[in-house]
Amino acid sequence: MRARKLVTGEELVINEVRKGKVRLVILSTDASANTQKNIMNKCQSYNVKCLPFGSRHELGWAIGKDERVIIGVLDSGFAKKLKDMIHESDKGENL
Repeated sequence: MRARKLVTGEELVINEVRKGKVRLVILSTDASANTQKNIMNKCQSYNVKCLPFGSRHELGWAIGKDERVIIGVLDSGFAKKLKDMIHESDKGENL
């Protein structure tokens, strides 16, 4: 957050996706069905990877804020590293 490489909040993330600035969207697994559908559709139409991960509490804690349902990552290097870390975390849960 301090590096200004993240945006949070549904409207802000959608606006940045439209502008082509978001490289990765992280959506909490406990987001409402309507929010999930809206974000997934927007990401698909703008060809942005959207990954479900953690609860809103976990996402907020990870960035040092209150609960967050959606996080948009603006930096491509940071987005790649987060994708790798999320996939590694998913593999660990399946063991």
